[in-house]
Amino acid sequence: MKALTVHQGLVAPMDRANVDTDMIIPKQFLKSIKRSGFGPNLFDELRYLDVGEPGQDCSQRPLNPDFALNQARYQGASVLLARENFGCGSSREHAPWALEDFGFRAIIAPSYADIFYNNCFKNGLLPIVLSEAEVEQLFQALYAQPGFELTIDLQQQQVRLADGQVMPFSVDEFRRYCLLNGLDDIGLTLQDAELIREYEQQRAAQAPWFFGE
Repeated sequence: MKALTVHQGLVAPMDRANVDTDMIIPKQFLKSIKRSGFGPNLFDELRYLDVGEPGQDCSQRPLNPDFALNQARYQGASVLLARENFGCGSSREHAPWALEDFGFRAIIAPSYADIFYNNCFKNGLLPIVLSEAEVEQLFQALYAQPGFELTIDLQQQQVRLADGQVMPFSVDEFRRYCLLNGLDDIGLTLQDAELIREYEQQRAAQAPWFFGE
């Protein structure tokens, strides 16, 4: 998992409330569990004018010109600005996979569905909670300024605007530690790899029949 400490990036809008996980990555794309390759189908039903199918060459599909991620001013965006209850619906982990694979490193919204929020941290994506007033201010600035960027400082737990304004946010200390160090559940376990090996060696000596010896 990629670590996140300080990230400066272009911001793209998802200006609607209650965006569910089926909108983030539709159900027909859930057959794979590789964690990668979902970016082209992120927001598939909003992004394209046809119906997407697994394995389809998305570069040949007709784009919806009204959808923000298809517009030139938002190309290369790595911060998604959203409304309340983002990531509601089913608990599919493919949703943060698709967002991360597309290139997003952080999301800013007033609230998230709990399971989606937890899944983001496990997959290297930072979901930031700001007040509705702060999110509205960011939307207004985003629409008014082409090329609008934000600096996300997880170490200091701050969202910083180019004009110097700072919006603080809070993240659980354990989740913050994992994301700062790029540690998912497997990475955390592997920190104790030597202790695990020692334990397995002791168990093999004490109960060799468990190991087929």
